[in-house]
Amino acid sequence: MEKRRFSEVVGTLIMVERHCTCSLPTKDSTVGSGWGKDSMSALNLSEAVAKSEEEGGGCRWLMQFSLLAVSSIDLNEVSLFGNCPSALICCLMDYLKEVEGKRVHDPLGRKMSKSERRILVPGPVIVGAGPSGLAVAACLKERGISSLILERENCIASLWNLKTYDRLHLHLPKEHCELPLMPFPPDFPRYPTKHQFLNYLEAYAKRFDIRPFFNKTVVSAEFDPRSRLWQVKTRGFKKEEEIVYQCQWLIVATGENAEEVVPEIQGMNEFAGPIIHTSSYKSGDSYRGKRVLVVGCGNSGMEVCLDLCNHNAFPIPRGARLASRDAREINFWIVHVVGLNRPKLGPLQLKSLSGKTPVLDVGTLAKIKTGNIKVCRGIKQLSCHTAEFVDGRVENFDAIILATGYKSNVTSWLKEGNMFSEKDGLPRKPFPNGWKGECGLYAVGFTKRGLLGASLDARRIAEELSVHSSWPFQHFRHDNHDL
Repeated sequence: MEKRRFSEVVGTLIMVERHCTCSLPTKDSTVGSGWGKDSMSALNLSEAVAKSEEEGGGCRWLMQFSLLAVSSIDLNEVSLFGNCPSALICCLMDYLKEVEGKRVHDPLGRKMSKSERRILVPGPVIVGAGPSGLAVAACLKERGISSLILERENCIASLWNLKTYDRLHLHLPKEHCELPLMPFPPDFPRYPTKHQFLNYLEAYAKRFDIRPFFNKTVVSAEFDPRSRLWQVKTRGFKKEEEIVYQCQWLIVATGENAEEVVPEIQGMNEFAGPIIHTSSYKSGDSYRGKRVLVVGCGNSGMEVCLDLCNHNAFPIPRGARLASRDAREINFWIVHVVGLNRPKLGPLQLKSLSGKTPVLDVGTLAKIKTGNIKVCRGIKQLSCHTAEFVDGRVENFDAIILATGYKSNVTSWLKEGNMFSEKDGLPRKPFPNGWKGECGLYAVGFTKRGLLGASLDARRIAEELSVHSSWPFQHFRHDNHDL
């Protein structure tokens, strides 16, 4: 039997198994000393894996590269490695060479992060546990491919959970917002509320056994041409808690709304009242009796204006494109009088053909007509308690709410220059071809076509990756441990 030996450093296997746990090389293990006395040998590790499979628990594991060392391992003794693709062996060897090279120049390891761990993930890594990330994870699971989701917040759908106002409803009919493989409950209204949608997402994650790793902020992701693997670095609560996840496939599911857009307005620092983004707005209750300037006339801006009005505040937004939610006719003279532009296409047509989101009237137009909501032009500058507009008009305000939307932040952490545009963080290829990049890179939820577009991306990605379903680690599973 040919012996294949690892010298100096070897990756350590962590068993994450309900019925089988094994100890790791102990801190007493030193270079060349072999396994620690309390740790499991390579052969016993193989037997533990086999026993776990017999018990029906399923072998769930992660490969963590560690600086704990052994003198040698015979890979032919380990059945887990015996079925391992050559790419994984090459990855291990390349990693050892890299570490050995670093030790030549840094023998004491002073320049190497002591807290950084490396974990080899057998399946795709998905960045983002919003609706897009859940959709692609479910589609992969349906085809027998498990994945690992990294989420920077402590919950799924963090935008919906943490950064939306209380009165929010879906802006499109529910049949256009369902995720793959699971329809909305039949008793849901045509336009589900925020809380109904969140309940649906929780049920969706439970049905497909999707358990993201929370509080994992991806700070960088870069493809390593030598190992042919993506290196996805995350950070936990503490800056020094860094983990590098290594994977063959990387799926970006952070979407178009990952980061708030905050405009620079002359005099913002001089304004005496609060200035917040809609991501921090919950309801108009705290704005009763106040004059509020809402900057932006998208769906969020118009809904916030209506909510403020219902709480006896005095909102003043800026021009918009308005369409009725059900695409019914709007009295053209009303739109013309208040200075709003009436689109030629209905909301679903506009979204489908151009990716542009029309402003859907949920009752705001009636308030504009009665004068409860005033519409004004762009802001020239702010002062202590006033805003001067481009038409020379000056108004007093107690607070300002920025309904200026969100943007993609992919280019701030993804180190590649081909798939995503530096300008807007969206795929360079136009819809419907923006879901696939190079070297195992994919994107879901960047179509500008809402949840329907995300579902389409998710199905395409799962279909493509299913050709790899014969890979030995397709049934990789994990628990949400603090990895």
